[in-house]
Amino acid sequence: MGIRIKRNISAYLKDIEKGGNKVSKDKLDVVILDKDVKKKGDDTAIVKSNKSTQNSTEAGVSQQFLKLAKRFVIDGAMLPEEKQMLIEDRTIKRARLNQLRKQQNIENIMQKTLSYCSNVEFGQKTDHDWFSRYIALSEDVSNPTMQDLWAKILAGELSKPGSFSFKALQVFRDMSIYDAKLLAKACSLAIKDPNKKNIRLITGAYQQPGLFNFFSKQRQQYCNLSQYGLNYADLLALSESHLIYLQESESSLITKDEVLQFTFSGLALKLTAKKSNVCLQFYKFTPLGAELAHLISDKSNNEFFDHLKNMLTHYFVVNSD
Repeated sequence: MGIRIKRNISAYLKDIEKGGNKVSKDKLDVVILDKDVKKKGDDTAIVKSNKSTQNSTEAGVSQQFLKLAKRFVIDGAMLPEEKQMLIEDRTIKRARLNQLRKQQNIENIMQKTLSYCSNVEFGQKTDHDWFSRYIALSEDVSNPTMQDLWAKILAGELSKPGSFSFKALQVFRDMSIYDAKLLAKACSLAIKDPNKKNIRLITGAYQQPGLFNFFSKQRQQYCNLSQYGLNYADLLALSESHLIYLQESESSLITKDEVLQFTFSGLALKLTAKKSNVCLQFYKFTPLGAELAHLISDKSNNEFFDHLKNMLTHYFVVNSD
């Protein structure tokens, strides 16, 4: 084909020298064909490059997966037959490594617990059944952050038996590190009763409609939690983990001059009603959520606290220390 193309190009040049303006269809086809061959070659090169990148990515993922499978001794079927251990030996090895991993996890938690309760005096004997269940539930936890929270649970139970129920332990076992961070975020926006048994996320306040305030635009005040990092999807996730009630609640009617006492991140919050028939709206923590909230250290969110106080001043005299 290369010889034929050269000859046609020579003929084409001769026609130009003679002043001819006509070029045969065959000659044009040859030129176009030459361009098409080059284009197809370029496309082939691009396809090869894309395949090479894809193969490289797949190889990286495969290596990562093989390392994970090898770590948990479940890679036997992926090895060449001559390199495979007997399945009985693989089963024994996996069971042994699994027990070693559990032992390492629980020992790490015990070490962390010691740092939390080194100065605590134990007034009562620890329930052995509780402790046995605690070990069974926590020994599979290898994440350092979650181990730290399990250590806080044990330290709290040792210092005050009955602080954490079996059900709370089961719920906490099924929580991921994401769920734990979500709980910490909710706690940073919550107010507590002085006894810390009731924990609430305030979402608004309003006065019951009456003759003098029915058309008032200030009758309803809102506190937008999503503006401070806790949106409805987060509330739904907390509800699915049995940590809060998804149904928004309301307080009973608050009379004028009635005093409410709360705490926010360890700071006292005193509300004195300026008007009658006022209600607070909130999401309430479940008993399990309130138990596990004790694991979260007080972390003040000053921006949200200022916003909350500003919203409440429409109906209350707000005092905070």
